[in-house]
Amino acid sequence: MKTVSAFRRHPAWWKSGLLALSLLSCTEKSKSSAPTPLPPTPTPPAVNEEPRDFNQYTELRWSDEFDGGTLDQTKWTYEQGGGGWGNNELQNYTNLPDNAFLSGGNLVIQARRQQSGNNAYTSARLITKGKQSFRYGRIDVRAKVPKGKGVWPAIWMLGADIDQNNWPKCGEIDIMELRGSRPKELISTMHFGNSTADHRYKGTTKVLTDDLSDDFHVFTVVRSKDLLRFYLDGQQYYTFTGADASPFPFNNPFFVILNVAVGGNFDGNPDASTVFPQQMQVDYVRHYEYK
Repeated sequence: MKTVSAFRRHPAWWKSGLLALSLLSCTEKSKSSAPTPLPPTPTPPAVNEEPRDFNQYTELRWSDEFDGGTLDQTKWTYEQGGGGWGNNELQNYTNLPDNAFLSGGNLVIQARRQQSGNNAYTSARLITKGKQSFRYGRIDVRAKVPKGKGVWPAIWMLGADIDQNNWPKCGEIDIMELRGSRPKELISTMHFGNSTADHRYKGTTKVLTDDLSDDFHVFTVVRSKDLLRFYLDGQQYYTFTGADASPFPFNNPFFVILNVAVGGNFDGNPDASTVFPQQMQVDYVRHYEYK
């Protein structure tokens, strides 16, 4: 299965190196005055690291129901910019109400044919980075996705340590991606590797009888130690284990991303058949754990 380029929709600042930290010199002390080192603090067991049945994840730990009048910016950040996002995409992501708004209890991410700087389209990309990260447990996203040549909706996650361990070392979990020209194909992919030159991925394409764009669906990933399970409307269709990736960054905290891209290497660019505006409607995002 062909996926996107090795730069995987990330802005240039994520691919930049970290600044070197200057070290303060300290006065050498005699051995007799050196403090006795403390033993390392034991690492507590991770919550929910053992896998359980889908229906045992009943404890709601975090959610956004999108029932307010405006986006809750204590939970989400607008990630902005154009420049192709490493994949020759055509949209400029904005924080404008034309591109992301709440309506009828849903978050609406709207891609528009609208000139913005050098970009012929506008859209929105929302992230929980720096506000909420998730480790083990079940993530449910109930959404209705758009379709059309060159339209690329995605529900996905990136490692919360991306500023310290650049992509793909931080890991990427694509819960749902859709080529707009193939609306019956649900794509789920994990990306990993030590560097962009070492980028690797593994996933699946689930072919459905009906267009995903016809109705709302619940897209789910259940994360346990060395194990990820993927579900559509509560039905499991893919399993990814610790044996499928080395290194395996998927035991770390990740943050959530919701976006609609336009054009690029994944599904090509819109053509005369593509209608705009295009919307991804998100009813809720929920994180569950078991007791």
